[in-house]
Amino acid sequence: SSNSVILYPKMSGGNTASTIVPPRMVIEKEGSDDGIETSLHNLPKPLLREFRHVFQDEYLKQPERSDGLVNPREELILLAIPTNQRAREDLVAIGDHIEKEKDRLLNVFISFGRDLCDKIRSKGYWADFIDPCSGLPMLTQSCNKVYSEVDGMECLLNYKSYNAGFCKILTHPVW
Repeated sequence: SSNSVILYPKMSGGNTASTIVPPRMVIEKEGSDDGIETSLHNLPKPLLREFRHVFQDEYLKQPERSDGLVNPREELILLAIPTNQRAREDLVAIGDHIEKEKDRLLNVFISFGRDLCDKIRSKGYWADFIDPCSGLPMLTQSCNKVYSEVDGMECLLNYKSYNAGFCKILTHPVW
């Protein structure tokens, strides 16, 4: 299987003032149906405060580039790439098959997040992604503040959510 990225046309909904690239499906491996909806956004002020709370000053530290070059001091621009996956099961339900689906989704996301962050970091830029189970950063180990992904989706994509007990459930406008 190849590791090419396949981009599909933009999906309906999800445009906000911060949108640079509207939501579209990305499939990393040809022949796979493990697509991830992605979009690209400037970080709006409400999320900038949250971002600084979660990451403190870690994002100001530039990693070394894979080519050994050093980035000149560039203007700091923070971007967000929210991701969503379409589940094959109703994740609010319970059962072993639901837990297997949650594991599948988690594994696809972690693989995607690590690969994308590795590519960005190899160019000398800071990047991290959030563990959907804990809400904590995956690569910046010194950070212990939780980020609310649902709040981020509401702000960046204008997606709606509802409460189910102690859990916020995001509703996708198409799925």
